[in-house]
Amino acid sequence: QVQVVESGGGLVQAGGSLRLSCAASGSIFSRNTMGWYRQAPGKQRELVAASTTGGSTNYADSVKGRFTISRDNAKNTVYLQMNSLKPEDTGVYYCCADVPVAGTNLKNRYWGQGTQVTVSS
Repeated sequence: QVQVVESGGGLVQAGGSLRLSCAASGSIFSRNTMGWYRQAPGKQRELVAASTTGGSTNYADSVKGRFTISRDNAKNTVYLQMNSLKPEDTGVYYCCADVPVAGTNLKNRYWGQGTQVTVSS
């Protein structure tokens, strides 16, 4: 069974930094696309950043130049370095793993439980 566990959230002042970590077990991590999403109160969950198996990354426009996604396949972990944080970055941050289904072109998505990030003004 695939398990995804986030850590590293907390309270930070505007302009500060946080690093989130996400460990995924139960799959061949290097074959997974890993992503970070966030959900602010009253809003839909949105993609923040993603890291593919080919090494490419993509970011939401709102975080480009401030956030960096990286992965360590040896540790089965993906990170989200968040710098120059703004109050609008506040929300629950979720990690997800898109795990290939053997013998198909399909993927199953597994979510973590989420970690709260609060940025005070």
